[in-house]
Amino acid sequence: MIKTTLRFAGIATLALVCAPAFGQDTLKLAVGQRGLWDTSISDVGQRAGIFKKHGLTLEILYTQGAGETQQAVISGSVEIGVGVGVMGVLSAYSKGAPVRIIGAEITGAGDLYWYVKADSPIKTLNDTNGKSIAYSTNGSSTHGVVTAFIKQYGVSAKATATGGPPATLTTVMSGQVDVGWAAPPFGLDLLDGNEIRKIATGNDTLFKGQTVRLLITNTQTLEGRKDAVERYMQAYRETVDWMYSDPAALKTLFHQWANLNRVRISIWVIQWIAMAYWFYRMAWQARADR
Repeated sequence: MIKTTLRFAGIATLALVCAPAFGQDTLKLAVGQRGLWDTSISDVGQRAGIFKKHGLTLEILYTQGAGETQQAVISGSVEIGVGVGVMGVLSAYSKGAPVRIIGAEITGAGDLYWYVKADSPIKTLNDTNGKSIAYSTNGSSTHGVVTAFIKQYGVSAKATATGGPPATLTTVMSGQVDVGWAAPPFGLDLLDGNEIRKIATGNDTLFKGQTVRLLITNTQTLEGRKDAVERYMQAYRETVDWMYSDPAALKTLFHQWANLNRVRISIWVIQWIAMAYWFYRMAWQARADR
């Protein structure tokens, strides 16, 4: 009888301990630019168990920029969008899109920088007349900054959508675009190695001191899952506080960045092999035609 009672007591205790795991709510997120400091908050917080503590499991979809992120939220494919440009959101809202702001993601645009190849004749933004300047996607904070560059400096540069930092770097180094964009930690090794040269940051515009990126949701989610959204914001703020106070957060982000770079390196290796094979085939065909 005592053994049976203890067994049931143990089962009851185990059930209480595990109860939060069964009560987890899932939220689908669209996040622009994987691996950057401010866009990694949700991922880092989930790895640290902070969102789980608030009863949330996050399914994170990474996009090439704010334009893709915002569209995913508006269409209902995801419930929360992270790192969306303020101008794009306000524009969509003014046109009746079912999008709502739930939080500010970053103030100022000093984390964004624009660069050129080390041997480029471009020294400052004043040298970009007739040149192309990269941004990620339409409606993004990088789009807003590039538009501000052109207006404030009075240059006739062409704003060009190039996607995320890796794709942008490829277009710059291959000469398809004159000025590229990135955000730490991407490209810092290239800057240190003098392979690229920074010519401006997002704070060289009127965006300095203003909110430039937002956290958004759609009206359906806000009406039907308001409690989950509020818990997400609580966990998000807690994660931000942790990231700026505990070195362990940097370690978590470093592992994420290292894993991401391994994937990129694998892709680049495959691309180079494919290119080498293509040149081999071309040379072989030319020789056969002689």
